[in-house]
Amino acid sequence: MDSNSIDRRTLIGVSAAAAAVLAAGSAAAQQPPAAPAPGHVMGVFGKAGAGPGRPVIAMLVHPKMVLQDLVGPMTVFNLMMSEIHLVWKSLDPVMTEIGVPITPSTTFADCPRDVDVLFVPGGLAGSIAMMQDDAVLAFLADTGARAKYVTSVCTGSLVLGAAGLLRGYKATSLWNVRDLLPLMGATLEKKRVVHDRNRLTGGGVTAGIDFGLTLCALLNGEDNAKLIQLIIEYAPEPPFNAGEPETAPPEIVERLLKARAGVTEQAATIAKARAARWM
Repeated sequence: MDSNSIDRRTLIGVSAAAAAVLAAGSAAAQQPPAAPAPGHVMGVFGKAGAGPGRPVIAMLVHPKMVLQDLVGPMTVFNLMMSEIHLVWKSLDPVMTEIGVPITPSTTFADCPRDVDVLFVPGGLAGSIAMMQDDAVLAFLADTGARAKYVTSVCTGSLVLGAAGLLRGYKATSLWNVRDLLPLMGATLEKKRVVHDRNRLTGGGVTAGIDFGLTLCALLNGEDNAKLIQLIIEYAPEPPFNAGEPETAPPEIVERLLKARAGVTEQAATIAKARAARWM
């Protein structure tokens, strides 16, 4: 037997072995993954994807919204394995206040009719525009009438108020405009997160994570909310005690109030105009 014959035999054998390995790998890839061990994070929250029992959450996205108002709660909702719909008039990207665009996943027309949570983010410039947008207010009023929870963060509560969804409810908002809520029939409660029946509103921007965890506890239980808090290592230690007007230096508070006096007055004028329509 010559060396060429040996080489050919060797080559045929190696090729056959490689084919067998590839075939076995392909078959293994087609098998469903093993179930996670009890107590594993995926065992607690299930696998991502559509399925029964997952909260259906409609999150309004709009131009000039504060990105953090959206992303903070959305991070919690995602860890809850929620079915999240980012809703706008069209599927065209909307620009946030920091210039990062967000692409809606569905439109007002195609949004699920019945949702567990209706959510509105803030951003005062964007909120003022939304308070005057009849299409937005009509969508919120219609969806909010059936939603299990009607919610917001920051000045998103002004938009809910303009849609008539906070009349007779306790609510909060960004500290320098929260006094406008009673103009639209709400009862102001100066807290970081306010829960009144099926209304849940958060204060300014960073309160979005507190809000998200509070809502998670209502929907999925306190232990799951605590687990998510641990996952995202939410244990804030702010470098300054200036996050509320009660603790910030008076000169800093006055400086901000003066800088935003014009836009605050604009929001007040619109709030009064919306309320006048119900009288």
